Amino acid sequence: MSGIMKRMGMIFRAKANKALDRAEDPRETLDYSYQKQLELLQKVRRGVADVATSRKRLELQMNQLNNQSSKLEDQGRKALALGREDLAREALTRRAALQQQISDLQQQHETLQTEENKLTLASQRLQAKVDAFRTKKETIKATYTAAQAQTRIGEAFSGISEEMGDVGLAIQRAEDKTAQLQARSGAIDELLASGALDDPTGTSKDDLTAELDRISGNADVELELERMKAELTGGGSGSRQAIEGGTGTASGTGQEEGQRQESPRFDKQ
Repeated sequence: MSGIMKRMGMIFRAKANKALDRAEDPRETLDYSYQKQLELLQKVRRGVADVATSRKRLELQMNQLNNQSSKLEDQGRKALALGREDLAREALTRRAALQQQISDLQQQHETLQTEENKLTLASQRLQAKVDAFRTKKETIKATYTAAQAQTRIGEAFSGISEEMGDVGLAIQRAEDKTAQLQARSGAIDELLASGALDDPTGTSKDDLTAELDRISGNADVELELERMKAELTGGGSGSRQAIEGGTGTASGTGQEEGQRQESPRFDKQ
């Protein structure tokens, strides 16, 4: 059971890591890191200010104690000048206690001064690092943005991007449907022309039938035309019978007339 739980936990962590990796934007991460560095720099500066404030407070206390020490020394001298050795001794005893306090404060002041110097140096170094990180951050962000734009343009030109892929699929489907319709139209025309399919409207005929109908129609028109000419000229029933008898006689007569017209050319030669 424990092995299954470990495996499930590993799978969950792997999927979560992959999801976070897809959602992570390096530019946002850099901005967040820069913000954290600024917060750290601000804390260091506050520390320097706090140490400097404590140092300044010790300096004020030492000045006050030094003033009191000087005052007690003057009082001891005055008492000794008046012959009051006991008062002079008391003043000097108090002065000695103040001097001990001043000595302790002096040590604390030196410690705070050292700490302040360290924090000031650390603040300056951190400030330099933050400035360098800011410059590098902006450079990386600009490079990342340019690379991202270049990648998108390349994907668009190559057609592997999601949007262009959809457009390419739509174009392919349209071309396939167009080719299919063209092939179907051509096949239907061929089948109608060959007579394999019947046209219910009767408007579609094969080439042979159409040519025979055209020749027959022309022959009927010529016969009707000759008949009308014969009636107008009064040629009689014999001419009409000759006309109705077919075009063979007419064509033969035409050939003889052609030969008679061509004979003078042979005589000239």
